[in-house]
Amino acid sequence: MVAHTAHTDKVVEHLKPIRIEKNYEGNYIVDFGIEVSGWVKLIGIEAPAGHKIEIKYLSNNFSGDNSYIFSGKENQNYSARFNWFVFREVEIVNWKGDLHPEQISAEVVNTFIEESAIFETSNLLFNEVNKIWKRSQTDNMHGGIASDCPHRERSAYTGDGQVACVTVMHNFDAKSFYHKWIHDIIGAQNIETGYVPNAAPWQPGSGGGVAWGAAICIMPWEFYRQYGAVDILEDSYPAMKEYIRYMQNWVDNDGVMFSKRRGEDGKILKWFNLGEWVTPGELPADDLVHTFYFWRCADFTAKSAKVLGNSDEAEKYAKLAESTKQAFHKRFYNEQKGSYGVAGSNIFALKMGVPDSQYKKVIKALKENIKANDGHLDTGIFGTQFFFEVLSDNGMNDLAYEAMNKKDEPGYGRWLELGATTTWEEWNTDGSHNHPMFGGGLVWYYRKLAGMNVDLENPAYRNIIFKPQPVDSISFAKYYNETVFGKAGIFWENSDDKFTMEVIVPVSCSATVYVPAKQNQKVFESGKSVSNSKSVIAAGEKDGYKIFSVQSGNYLFEVE
Repeated sequence: MVAHTAHTDKVVEHLKPIRIEKNYEGNYIVDFGIEVSGWVKLIGIEAPAGHKIEIKYLSNNFSGDNSYIFSGKENQNYSARFNWFVFREVEIVNWKGDLHPEQISAEVVNTFIEESAIFETSNLLFNEVNKIWKRSQTDNMHGGIASDCPHRERSAYTGDGQVACVTVMHNFDAKSFYHKWIHDIIGAQNIETGYVPNAAPWQPGSGGGVAWGAAICIMPWEFYRQYGAVDILEDSYPAMKEYIRYMQNWVDNDGVMFSKRRGEDGKILKWFNLGEWVTPGELPADDLVHTFYFWRCADFTAKSAKVLGNSDEAEKYAKLAESTKQAFHKRFYNEQKGSYGVAGSNIFALKMGVPDSQYKKVIKALKENIKANDGHLDTGIFGTQFFFEVLSDNGMNDLAYEAMNKKDEPGYGRWLELGATTTWEEWNTDGSHNHPMFGGGLVWYYRKLAGMNVDLENPAYRNIIFKPQPVDSISFAKYYNETVFGKAGIFWENSDDKFTMEVIVPVSCSATVYVPAKQNQKVFESGKSVSNSKSVIAAGEKDGYKIFSVQSGNYLFEVE
């Protein structure tokens, strides 16, 4: 027996109806305005003993109904106790008399988790996308695990979990939550083979593949980066190595991984060997995605070994990561086309790092691919996590902004145009309308647009990299988060004649500040030239930024 470190499920919010109307059948339709997980609460109600009403929870995927039989007593309250439901609207069948707003509310229920961050820009679409993703994420947090959807399956998919965990940690204090779930995943690993299931702590037929089991390597490393917790690496490192051992069963002589797990009938089973998932068009090659995640797991395992002081194994897994990267480039790069393919294939390659001799061709191919898609992305859940940041890291922040700002399909804005209050499973209207897995791509908001990043050599924001990437269409952006050392954050504002940038560096921390400034522009801090400042140390210029080093404190930079 071990402690359940995540908070328990609680009623975290109460919603009053925004609309109550009686339909042609005489039943009441009650609309609470947003899709939530939880239940309806009936307040101060009464009816003759034995009178039964039905409560039908309405969403695009059925999550169950329930009923209530009156005792005949006055002023009774009722809500479900042993299940949660997913709904924006409910239908109340066989209600006696009139249903008044004060008699019904929605109680939102999820594993208690506190928001730790504030994100806002002058672009209202971005604010709303971030908002509906957070709602979808918390709707899917129950019992100390995160599910794929809170109605249809309610399964703790490891693939969905690893792809969204970084975004969760940038919005919530998720230490206790992920400590619990990561240990669930460790406990679910097959101790003989090293296989990590597609859902944990149970796998009730959940489909998936290599990128799902990769959660055993990805989630602990991201937890360490965000919170600086070495103990999570100590606990997870043996399991990381075991998953690498399992993955190596599927690596060919060229170093390319292609999983071909078989079902009970001995035939290769598609649903055990998925690569990418729910792209708006064709999928990238499965073996390309499998090899990418083999590299990613080896890379994170090497980094974890280094943190833990195991230099020999750090070198071993770093060599494995490098040889896997080279095998990836050799197998999947098309010299004639100068490309790794569509549907995010070039995104995966650039995330790994492509050879200098291929770089310009790959960038050209990626730009052509995006242009052919009218500025839209063409990625599934895994490619989308990297899509926007890869563009920004390679001089294409304008294209990242354009794709994020789309209001037609495929794009986050399309869901909002259709009235979504949560994020969906697919870029079109198919599937569940309450899936947080595409949230992986939203880290671009905080790390690139606003521009607050963890220094890879100093986890937990011990040293912060402030490097905003403003776009002309946005007049301001801000992102603040409560780190383990205290509040950190950035607010920048861009006008015709001035760019201002405020940063907060917590106690015991430092920061490297990249101020967007041309060579002939002057930078001031709190009204004084930085050359006269005792607290700001100039550290050079690069790629349109003037770079400064600062210690803990609040700073206001101005560019004129």
